[in-house]
Amino acid sequence: MRIDLRPLPASLPDLGNLPPLLTRLYAARGVQRAEELDKGLARLIPFQQLKGIDAAVELLVEALQRRQRLLIVGDFDADGATASSVGVLGLRQLGAAHVDYLVPNRFEYGYGLTPEIVAVALQRQPDLLLTVDNGISSVDGVAAAKAAGLKVLVTDHHLPGPELPAADAIVNPNQPGCDFPSKAMAGVGVMFYVLLALRARLRELGWFTSRQEPNLGELLDLVALGSVADVVPLDANNRILVHQGLARIRAGRARPGLRAILEVAGRDHRRITSTDLGFILGPRLNAAGRLDDMSLGIECLLCDDEALARDMAVQLDQLNQDRKAIEQGMQREALAQLKDLPLQDMPFGLCLFEPDWHQGVIGILASRLKERYHRPAIAFADAGEGMLKGSARSVPGLHIRDALDVVAARHPGLISKFGGHAMAAGLSLPQEHFGAFAAAFDAEVRRQLCEDDLTGRLLSDGQLDATEFHLELARALRNAGPWGQHFPEPLFHGVFQIVGQRIVGERHLKLVLKTECGSVQLDGIAFNIDREVWPNPTLRWAEVAYKLDLNEFRGNESVQLMVAHIAPR
Repeated sequence: MRIDLRPLPASLPDLGNLPPLLTRLYAARGVQRAEELDKGLARLIPFQQLKGIDAAVELLVEALQRRQRLLIVGDFDADGATASSVGVLGLRQLGAAHVDYLVPNRFEYGYGLTPEIVAVALQRQPDLLLTVDNGISSVDGVAAAKAAGLKVLVTDHHLPGPELPAADAIVNPNQPGCDFPSKAMAGVGVMFYVLLALRARLRELGWFTSRQEPNLGELLDLVALGSVADVVPLDANNRILVHQGLARIRAGRARPGLRAILEVAGRDHRRITSTDLGFILGPRLNAAGRLDDMSLGIECLLCDDEALARDMAVQLDQLNQDRKAIEQGMQREALAQLKDLPLQDMPFGLCLFEPDWHQGVIGILASRLKERYHRPAIAFADAGEGMLKGSARSVPGLHIRDALDVVAARHPGLISKFGGHAMAAGLSLPQEHFGAFAAAFDAEVRRQLCEDDLTGRLLSDGQLDATEFHLELARALRNAGPWGQHFPEPLFHGVFQIVGQRIVGERHLKLVLKTECGSVQLDGIAFNIDREVWPNPTLRWAEVAYKLDLNEFRGNESVQLMVAHIAPR
């Protein structure tokens, strides 16, 4: 692992009366003006800039006025679950008479609005189908819905294919011709924007003269959760949405289901951070879609009954424990496939398959392989009927969806279907094509990346002086976020003396460290360390990359280093 300094602009911007360290941190993350740090809702990009928003609103206004039946078709991940929940809650609050949701079971129907899901949807007798976090690639599904006499509103954020579906309206900041500046909104953010636009139109029509106008800000806890869990870049607009959602959670005003998941996970809602959304809440919600049915997660988020919400949160927590056990077994099998392969002989693009791997967990496995070997990875599972389903994760420098597009263009028929983002994608192909695809994928990765691109690299914000290891700075860094994708939490590095080291839990390394000058002693924790390397009682000095964090124990706060990397010095 190589530690490089995060690059800074030639001149630092004027960001107002900020401490020099914070100015440097923000500048290194692309902040150019003080206004970008304003996290008030008034700074949100206006919904009028979304292409298709007027047509979408008119569809929904008609549906509300005519008391039509609305059916939301979501995705089976945390973004899809929160987007479905936001859609159901928001439309009900705005006066919709009939709102229901449907989430395809990933093992029966796969992803998106397919003709098969339309057939299931028709049993609910809807008048309007509304997709959330999917639909932009559902050409056949939308055609089937239209042929059945339904109106279709697509809300999505994924990249479109060469052909758009013939929906009655499409809202997607990434569709051709959309000038909305933030292309990074999650599916839940797009749905929230549709609700904002609908409320504004209903206000113009006098809709709220006979009913209470809802505060849509009450949905921001779910918007924040879905945005962080989907790992979308936290640009200025997304940071507002996440900040506002976190503020609601910390103030104890989150949805009962969200509060229950936190409580079962043993987290204090008053101290929650964006990291907790991604690593505590997100996995528990995702576990329902990975192993069972995401309807459990959505019902938990929709639930208004505290006791019932807690029961569902306990079920989600158990599913997450089951997911961890499955994942660990799959990871052992994957590492066994690669253990005898020297690093210099390893493919640039990893493709692995075992017949018994779980479809719902291959995405996590691909992430683990990418992190361990610092190269794009695709894990495949048996999808039945001679087909494989793959989940891909990438490294900086390779747009994984575009790479799959190139492979598909150069080898027609090799891939049955694919879609995704720059860093994550999904695909399906016949099992008999696995070997040819693995070779083609590796060749494309080699065309785009060099060996240096496959070197693990951490970007550090520099070294902290011994005088900077204090609670005030740790609190300031926590409050300076929200941190996340493309707006990473500050990471520092330095040389430390190892005073103490021991294993806690099964794979976590508890450290006592002293600064190089020996003047400050600090606690540190490194999660999921290599037990073959640590603890190392003979090691006295180490280079450590870390995040400055707060640790609370029995009401007392102290500075703690969250160790991202530790190596002998």
